[in-house]
Amino acid sequence: MLAVHLYGSATDGGLKPCSDIDLFVTVSARINNTIRQALVTDFLTISAPPGQSEIRRALEITVVVHNEVVPWQYPPRRELQFGEWQRDEILAGVVEPAMIDADLAILLTKVRQHGIALVGASAADFFVPIPEHDLLKTMVDTLDLWNSPADWEGDEKHVVLTLARIWNSVATGQIIPKNAAADWAMERLPVKYQPVLLDARQAYLGLGEDCVAAHAEQLTEFVRFVKCEVIKLLSAHAAIFK
Repeated sequence: MLAVHLYGSATDGGLKPCSDIDLFVTVSARINNTIRQALVTDFLTISAPPGQSEIRRALEITVVVHNEVVPWQYPPRRELQFGEWQRDEILAGVVEPAMIDADLAILLTKVRQHGIALVGASAADFFVPIPEHDLLKTMVDTLDLWNSPADWEGDEKHVVLTLARIWNSVATGQIIPKNAAADWAMERLPVKYQPVLLDARQAYLGLGEDCVAAHAEQLTEFVRFVKCEVIKLLSAHAAIFK
């Protein structure tokens, strides 16, 4: 292990009631399957599903090999990722393998902007800046994941807040907390779509129930509207669509 960086809500905007503890771990060599299985099984004992424990939070742990992200190469390779959404699969003996993960462009940008070194050097010194082209390309690929209600079923709150954050990031070049991105987007949304984003924001902050799925028709229109707005902004970067 070369470094551990804390990032996400804990270092940018403050932990919300159901926020994960986000850790970005850098190692010097690839991990074999036996170690990967042992690690994620142990992580289950110190992590808890969001909002279900008074003493533990959900962990989200991403592990990379240093020479596979420095110097930067796109798309990058992720060695391991653990999150509470994997709990049932891990308990059943299914462990996600190492894989190419373009989302590391976004994670590493967040780590460099707001990460705190728990082990090792500061993130700004330890990692190189992510090129804007690669960051935008990752955001375009993320938009392509959401085309119909089946694509966001069961994950409505996350999709709504992520869309707001992508919209803000493409417009401003920053990656800001989800609730701040929601506030920014709210000022630019047509009134008829605002209830969808407001419900997602309030649920994220622990100020209301998660009722986003109840706005089924508005939710579909919200997704389409925000995607169109983002694509308009991205048109100035036409090369990323090639």
